[in-house]
Amino acid sequence: MPKVQSIRRRRMNGESIASIARSENVSEPTVRKYLKAGDLSPRPPVKRKHAESVIDRYVPVIEQWLAEDRCTWRKQRHTATRIWERLRDEYGAEVSLSTVTRKVAQLRREFAAEREAGYLDLVWHPGEAQADFGEVDVRFRGEVSRMRHFVLDFPYSNVGPSQLMPGENAECACQALRDIFEWLGGVPPRIVFDNAAGVGRRMFERVRLTRLFQSFQAHYGFEYVFCNAYAGHEKGGVESRVGAVRRKLFVPVPSVWSMPAFNIRLLERCLALGDKDHYRKGGRETDLFAEDRKALLALPETRFDVVTWKRMKADKYGIVTVEGRHRYAAGPEHAGRELIVGLRAFEVELLDASGARITTHPRAYGDNPTSSDDPSLQIGLLCNRPGAWPNSQVREALPDPLREWLDGQARAVLAEGLRTLRQAERESGWANAVAAMAEILETTGGIDRAGVCLAAARHAAGTEPVAYDEPVDLTEYDLAFAGREDNA
Repeated sequence: MPKVQSIRRRRMNGESIASIARSENVSEPTVRKYLKAGDLSPRPPVKRKHAESVIDRYVPVIEQWLAEDRCTWRKQRHTATRIWERLRDEYGAEVSLSTVTRKVAQLRREFAAEREAGYLDLVWHPGEAQADFGEVDVRFRGEVSRMRHFVLDFPYSNVGPSQLMPGENAECACQALRDIFEWLGGVPPRIVFDNAAGVGRRMFERVRLTRLFQSFQAHYGFEYVFCNAYAGHEKGGVESRVGAVRRKLFVPVPSVWSMPAFNIRLLERCLALGDKDHYRKGGRETDLFAEDRKALLALPETRFDVVTWKRMKADKYGIVTVEGRHRYAAGPEHAGRELIVGLRAFEVELLDASGARITTHPRAYGDNPTSSDDPSLQIGLLCNRPGAWPNSQVREALPDPLREWLDGQARAVLAEGLRTLRQAERESGWANAVAAMAEILETTGGIDRAGVCLAAARHAAGTEPVAYDEPVDLTEYDLAFAGREDNA
């Protein structure tokens, strides 16, 4: 602008165009242009349109690839180089790598700007809910484990009941929902879910549900909605509630022995967090939560059994392997047979081909291989094959004094000891039977079936043995009985 002012001032003073051009170091056409300009008002800085580039015809294809990347694991997304290679190989595009790189960077910046442009302030009605999982550490039976806590948040009242779960699969999600529904006394008419693999997954406009969740949703009759991938803001209420529950109810790290019992207390503690004024509406959150409950659908008369049934073949040891790493024993008598495996959130149930129950194991989670081989399942077969005792799992599961005593016995005595263990285990459980055998061996130096079964029953009932302050002298009874015989 100073140069324009100088040009116009010189011309007003009568200086020639050629002289002005030489003095201002510009061309004569430039001088004439500024002299002819009738309007020097400021104009908006609009970028001039460039001529069409070769890359422009491929922009829709690149945008499609980038959109698909947003639903793909971050380590398997397109780089600019990979996009250039695909354009070259699949479309025969004659365009340089630098041109593709600039266009990809531009499209990514534009998408980021669209996401950050702002969010709608949504209105949530009573009864509507949002669901999501979060991660927490708990000291489960003495060992710190990384688990999940499921939160069903009600945005209208800002109250979010939570449940601790060992995993994030369909069984855990449906189990948590069922427990919360029963605690609420009703079913939310509409639930917004994250793009979680345990319940379902949304790919653009298509939603794929797990079979268990399909049955669960049809049983309870609620409406479900999935938010877009990488769009946590679409259910921001439950996102913040997940963090709030973790900070307030899982700090410090809680000790958990029974997960169902812990979850019952957790529901009441989540409700207690709502004993405050709503951040926007002013009323108490617990009062607004009462309105949420009034808007719930009625529970069905029949309780939904949260289980996924699969037919699986046991290996030659009578073991089925779930998820490729967790082994569950049905017993050697079921070796090579087809079994029905029921996967629940907390346990795995094994049935034979006719549907008769074989056993139930606690369900294992995690990436490390696990085995739930139950020594008690081998006792029946071991009684008929005592020769396998040295390499049996039953032997490895027994404490040293009892194991060493059985190692030194003849085949007949060993078989009788195993039959005693089997009977006590059936009546009082494995742990009580082993404790009873060790106790009888220590006190009598041997094992008798009646004494072991009685001691196992006492252990199962939680009854402590009678303890005397002083050693009991039974010689008086011997003398008394001896005197009776003499008098007779």
